[in-house]
Amino acid sequence: MTFVATTQRTTPPDADLDQAVDVLRLLADRTRLAILAMLNGTEMSVTAIAEALGRPSSGVSQHLAKLRAGRLVTSRRDGTTIYYGQPDEHVAALVTGVLQHTEHMIYEVPPHHR
Repeated sequence: MTFVATTQRTTPPDADLDQAVDVLRLLADRTRLAILAMLNGTEMSVTAIAEALGRPSSGVSQHLAKLRAGRLVTSRRDGTTIYYGQPDEHVAALVTGVLQHTEHMIYEVPPHHR
């Protein structure tokens, strides 16, 4: 076996790693991950999210508050309704990546490859 020399890799700064861990903690909740998956490419109100999840609006609101504090969702008011969405393509890629990775762990042929 031949090994190719690589350049020495450095770790990201501690502050970056700490922030990344905080983001992953937010994603490590089934409801919050489901919310972020549903918001991929669209905006939804608290009521619509709660109905889709079959959860109370008050609980969904608490999860959205945590996601907003972690800057994983944006909010926009239209009259009395607040719509939530993803702030950028990085959040969508993160959520899609973790869900697709999980499919590889569960299925012989992952659904995203069918």
